[in-house]
Amino acid sequence: MEAVSRTTGETGLTESNRRFYDGLWAGARLVEPQRFNTWSLVSELCARATRRLEVAPGLRPRLPLDDTVFLDLSAPALRALRARGANAGSGLIGALPFADASFDLVCACDIVEHVADDDAAFSELSRVAAAHATLLLSVPLHPQAWNAFDDFVGHCRRYEPDALVAKLSRHGFEVERSAIYGMQAKSSALLGLGIWFMKRHRRMAMGWYNRVFMPLGLRMQKPLQWSDGLIDAQGVDEVLMVCRKRHRREGASPG
Repeated sequence: MEAVSRTTGETGLTESNRRFYDGLWAGARLVEPQRFNTWSLVSELCARATRRLEVAPGLRPRLPLDDTVFLDLSAPALRALRARGANAGSGLIGALPFADASFDLVCACDIVEHVADDDAAFSELSRVAAAHATLLLSVPLHPQAWNAFDDFVGHCRRYEPDALVAKLSRHGFEVERSAIYGMQAKSSALLGLGIWFMKRHRRMAMGWYNRVFMPLGLRMQKPLQWSDGLIDAQGVDEVLMVCRKRHRREGASPG
Protein backbone atom coordinates (compact mmCIF):
# COMPACT_ATOMS: atom_id res chain seq x y z
CA MET A 1 0.00 0.00 0.00
CA GLU A 2 1.50 3.28 -1.03
CA ALA A 3 1.03 6.90 -0.13
CA VAL A 4 -0.55 9.17 -2.73
CA SER A 5 1.50 12.18 -3.81
CA ARG A 6 -0.16 15.59 -3.82
CA THR A 7 1.37 16.16 -7.25
CA THR A 8 -0.05 12.96 -8.81
CA GLY A 9 -2.28 13.52 -11.85
CA GLU A 10 -6.04 12.95 -11.54
CA THR A 11 -6.00 9.52 -13.18
CA GLY A 12 -3.01 8.32 -11.19
CA LEU A 13 -4.44 9.78 -8.00
CA THR A 14 -7.75 7.99 -8.52
CA GLU A 15 -6.00 4.69 -9.15
CA SER A 16 -3.73 5.12 -6.09
CA ASN A 17 -6.72 5.87 -3.90
CA ARG A 18 -8.56 2.87 -5.29
CA ARG A 19 -5.65 0.52 -4.53
CA PHE A 20 -5.22 1.94 -1.04
CA TYR A 21 -8.84 1.54 -0.05
CA ASP A 22 -9.33 -1.77 -1.82
CA GLY A 23 -6.55 -3.06 0.43
CA LEU A 24 -8.08 -1.49 3.51
CA TRP A 25 -11.62 -2.73 2.90
CA ALA A 26 -10.71 -6.19 1.59
CA GLY A 27 -10.21 -7.55 5.11
CA ALA A 28 -12.74 -5.35 6.88
CA ARG A 29 -16.33 -5.72 7.97
CA LEU A 30 -18.99 -3.14 7.30
CA VAL A 31 -19.65 -0.94 10.34
CA GLU A 32 -23.34 -0.11 10.70
CA PRO A 33 -24.02 3.65 10.67
CA GLN A 34 -25.84 3.39 14.02
CA ARG A 35 -22.46 2.80 15.70
CA PHE A 36 -21.03 6.22 14.84
CA ASN A 37 -21.49 9.38 16.89
CA THR A 38 -23.09 10.95 13.81
CA TRP A 39 -26.18 8.75 14.11
CA SER A 40 -28.36 11.08 16.19
CA LEU A 41 -27.68 13.89 13.71
CA VAL A 42 -28.28 11.60 10.74
CA SER A 43 -31.57 10.40 12.23
CA GLU A 44 -32.67 14.00 12.57
CA LEU A 45 -31.69 14.89 9.00
CA CYS A 46 -33.22 11.75 7.48
CA ALA A 47 -36.58 12.50 9.07
CA ARG A 48 -37.07 15.22 6.47
CA ALA A 49 -34.97 13.86 3.59
CA THR A 50 -36.16 10.80 1.71
CA ARG A 51 -33.86 11.24 -1.30
CA ARG A 52 -30.36 10.55 0.05
CA LEU A 53 -26.88 10.10 -1.40
CA GLU A 54 -23.61 9.19 0.33
CA VAL A 55 -20.41 9.51 -1.69
CA ALA A 56 -17.39 7.30 -0.93
CA PRO A 57 -18.63 5.66 2.28
CA GLY A 58 -16.28 2.69 2.03
CA LEU A 59 -17.29 0.31 4.81
CA ARG A 60 -18.00 3.17 7.23
CA PRO A 61 -21.31 4.59 5.92
CA ARG A 62 -22.95 7.32 7.97
CA LEU A 63 -26.37 7.38 6.28
CA PRO A 64 -28.93 4.55 6.70
CA LEU A 65 -28.20 1.50 4.57
CA ASP A 66 -31.85 1.30 3.56
CA ASP A 67 -33.23 3.88 1.12
CA THR A 68 -29.89 5.64 0.58
CA VAL A 69 -27.95 5.65 -2.70
CA PHE A 70 -24.23 4.96 -2.17
CA LEU A 71 -21.46 5.70 -4.65
CA ASP A 72 -17.92 4.37 -4.22
CA LEU A 73 -14.86 3.38 -6.22
CA SER A 74 -13.75 0.38 -4.15
CA ALA A 75 -14.92 -3.04 -5.34
CA PRO A 76 -14.65 -4.68 -1.87
CA ALA A 77 -16.71 -1.86 -0.34
CA LEU A 78 -19.35 -2.11 -3.06
CA ARG A 79 -19.63 -5.88 -2.62
CA ALA A 80 -20.11 -5.55 1.14
CA LEU A 81 -22.66 -2.74 0.80
CA ARG A 82 -24.67 -4.69 -1.77
CA ALA A 83 -24.50 -7.85 0.34
CA ARG A 84 -26.13 -5.84 3.12
CA GLY A 85 -28.89 -4.85 0.69
CA ALA A 86 -27.72 -1.29 0.03
CA ASN A 87 -28.18 0.47 -3.29
CA ALA A 88 -24.51 0.94 -4.18
CA GLY A 89 -22.92 1.88 -7.50
CA SER A 90 -19.46 2.65 -8.82
CA GLY A 91 -18.48 6.22 -9.61
CA LEU A 92 -16.41 9.31 -8.83
CA ILE A 93 -17.31 12.44 -6.92
CA GLY A 94 -16.16 14.63 -9.79
CA ALA A 95 -18.66 13.08 -12.21
CA LEU A 96 -21.74 12.01 -10.27
CA PRO A 97 -24.07 9.86 -12.43
CA PHE A 98 -27.27 11.56 -11.26
CA ALA A 99 -29.62 14.23 -12.57
CA ASP A 100 -29.62 17.77 -11.25
CA ALA A 101 -31.40 18.33 -7.92
CA SER A 102 -31.82 14.59 -7.30
CA PHE A 103 -31.22 14.54 -3.52
CA ASP A 104 -32.41 16.26 -0.35
CA LEU A 105 -29.49 14.98 1.75
CA VAL A 106 -25.94 14.46 0.47
CA CYS A 107 -23.15 13.06 2.63
CA ALA A 108 -19.47 13.39 1.70
CA CYS A 109 -17.27 12.52 4.67
CA ASP A 110 -13.49 12.37 4.27
CA ILE A 111 -13.50 12.51 0.48
CA VAL A 112 -13.02 16.01 -1.06
CA GLU A 113 -9.52 16.25 0.41
CA HIS A 114 -8.59 13.17 -1.65
CA VAL A 115 -9.38 14.57 -5.11
CA ALA A 116 -7.10 16.76 -7.21
CA ASP A 117 -9.92 19.04 -8.42
CA ASP A 118 -12.02 19.74 -5.36
CA ASP A 119 -13.92 22.53 -7.15
CA ALA A 120 -15.24 19.93 -9.59
CA ALA A 121 -16.25 17.79 -6.62
CA PHE A 122 -18.06 20.63 -4.86
CA SER A 123 -19.70 21.63 -8.14
CA GLU A 124 -21.08 18.11 -8.57
CA LEU A 125 -22.29 17.93 -4.96
CA SER A 126 -24.08 21.24 -5.51
CA ARG A 127 -25.54 20.13 -8.84
CA VAL A 128 -27.20 16.97 -7.49
CA ALA A 129 -28.44 18.71 -4.32
CA ALA A 130 -31.96 20.10 -4.52
CA ALA A 131 -32.73 23.62 -3.34
CA HIS A 132 -32.52 23.75 0.47
CA ALA A 133 -30.94 20.27 0.54
CA THR A 134 -28.49 19.40 3.33
CA LEU A 135 -24.83 18.60 2.71
CA LEU A 136 -23.10 16.67 5.49
CA LEU A 137 -19.39 17.23 4.94
CA SER A 138 -16.18 16.49 6.85
CA VAL A 139 -12.67 17.68 5.97
CA PRO A 140 -9.25 18.04 7.64
CA LEU A 141 -8.16 21.57 8.54
CA HIS A 142 -4.99 23.69 8.59
CA PRO A 143 -2.33 23.09 5.89
CA GLN A 144 0.36 23.77 8.48
CA ALA A 145 -0.82 20.68 10.39
CA TRP A 146 0.08 18.39 7.47
CA ASN A 147 1.59 15.13 8.74
CA ALA A 148 2.63 11.65 7.68
CA PHE A 149 -0.94 10.40 7.97
CA ASP A 150 -2.09 12.87 5.29
CA ASP A 151 0.57 11.61 2.90
CA PHE A 152 -0.11 7.99 3.70
CA VAL A 153 -3.89 7.99 3.18
CA GLY A 154 -3.74 10.08 0.01
CA HIS A 155 -4.85 13.55 1.03
CA CYS A 156 -4.28 16.30 -1.52
CA ARG A 157 -4.91 19.15 0.91
CA ARG A 158 -6.04 20.43 4.26
CA TYR A 159 -8.35 23.43 4.33
CA GLU A 160 -7.97 26.86 5.83
CA PRO A 161 -11.27 27.40 7.69
CA ASP A 162 -12.17 30.78 6.16
CA ALA A 163 -11.20 29.66 2.66
CA LEU A 164 -13.34 26.54 3.10
CA VAL A 165 -16.41 28.57 4.05
CA ALA A 166 -15.82 30.84 1.04
CA LYS A 167 -15.43 27.87 -1.30
CA LEU A 168 -18.65 26.31 -0.05
CA SER A 169 -20.43 29.63 -0.52
CA ARG A 170 -19.23 29.87 -4.13
CA HIS A 171 -20.84 26.49 -4.75
CA GLY A 172 -24.12 27.50 -3.16
CA PHE A 173 -23.74 26.10 0.37
CA GLU A 174 -24.01 27.88 3.71
CA VAL A 175 -22.54 26.32 6.86
CA GLU A 176 -25.36 26.07 9.41
CA ARG A 177 -23.53 24.27 12.22
CA SER A 178 -20.36 22.32 12.80
CA ALA A 179 -18.50 20.15 15.31
CA ILE A 180 -15.04 18.74 16.00
CA TYR A 181 -14.77 15.39 14.27
CA GLY A 182 -12.40 12.53 13.44
CA MET A 183 -10.77 9.47 14.96
CA GLN A 184 -7.09 10.04 14.09
CA ALA A 185 -4.59 9.17 16.81
CA LYS A 186 -3.32 12.28 18.64
CA SER A 187 0.07 10.76 19.45
CA SER A 188 2.56 11.40 16.63
CA ALA A 189 4.69 8.49 17.87
CA LEU A 190 1.74 6.09 17.77
CA LEU A 191 0.72 7.40 14.37
CA GLY A 192 4.23 6.92 13.02
CA LEU A 193 4.38 3.39 14.37
CA GLY A 194 1.05 2.56 12.77
CA ILE A 195 2.19 3.87 9.38
CA TRP A 196 5.46 1.92 9.68
CA PHE A 197 3.54 -1.31 10.23
CA MET A 198 1.11 -0.53 7.40
CA LYS A 199 3.99 -0.09 4.98
CA ARG A 200 6.07 -3.08 6.07
CA HIS A 201 3.56 -5.57 7.48
CA ARG A 202 0.43 -4.66 5.58
CA ARG A 203 -1.70 -7.73 6.24
CA MET A 204 -0.94 -7.79 9.96
CA ALA A 205 -1.52 -4.05 10.30
CA MET A 206 -4.85 -4.25 8.44
CA GLY A 207 -5.97 -7.02 10.78
CA TRP A 208 -5.07 -5.01 13.87
CA TYR A 209 -6.79 -1.91 12.50
CA ASN A 210 -10.01 -3.65 11.53
CA ARG A 211 -10.28 -5.97 14.56
CA VAL A 212 -8.77 -3.88 17.36
CA PHE A 213 -8.23 -0.19 16.70
CA MET A 214 -11.46 0.49 14.82
CA PRO A 215 -13.66 -1.10 17.54
CA LEU A 216 -11.68 0.81 20.19
CA GLY A 217 -12.16 4.03 18.26
CA LEU A 218 -15.90 3.43 18.10
CA ARG A 219 -16.04 2.86 21.86
CA MET A 220 -14.07 6.04 22.57
CA GLN A 221 -16.21 8.34 20.43
CA LYS A 222 -17.58 11.39 22.22
CA PRO A 223 -20.94 13.00 21.51
CA LEU A 224 -20.69 15.74 18.91
CA GLN A 225 -20.77 19.26 20.34
CA TRP A 226 -22.42 21.60 17.83
CA SER A 227 -21.78 25.28 17.23
CA ASP A 228 -23.68 27.63 14.91
CA GLY A 229 -21.80 28.29 11.69
CA LEU A 230 -18.16 27.25 11.62
CA ILE A 231 -16.65 26.41 15.00
CA ASP A 232 -13.60 28.16 16.41
CA ALA A 233 -11.23 25.96 14.43
CA GLN A 234 -7.98 26.81 16.18
CA GLY A 235 -6.20 23.54 16.93
CA VAL A 236 -9.01 21.47 15.37
CA ASP A 237 -7.77 18.65 13.13
CA GLU A 238 -11.03 17.80 11.37
CA VAL A 239 -14.48 19.37 11.21
CA LEU A 240 -17.95 18.00 10.46
CA MET A 241 -20.34 20.52 8.92
CA VAL A 242 -24.06 20.63 8.26
CA CYS A 243 -24.48 22.85 5.21
CA ARG A 244 -27.61 24.12 3.48
CA LYS A 245 -27.96 24.45 -0.29
CA ARG A 246 -29.21 27.94 -1.06
CA HIS A 247 -31.93 28.54 -3.59
CA ARG A 248 -30.70 30.25 -6.76
CA ARG A 249 -32.79 33.32 -5.98
CA GLU A 250 -30.88 33.68 -2.71
CA GLY A 251 -27.70 34.42 -4.67
CA ALA A 252 -26.10 31.00 -5.11
CA SER A 253 -24.22 30.34 -8.30
CA PRO A 254 -22.97 26.72 -8.50
CA GLY A 255 -19.64 26.05 -10.16
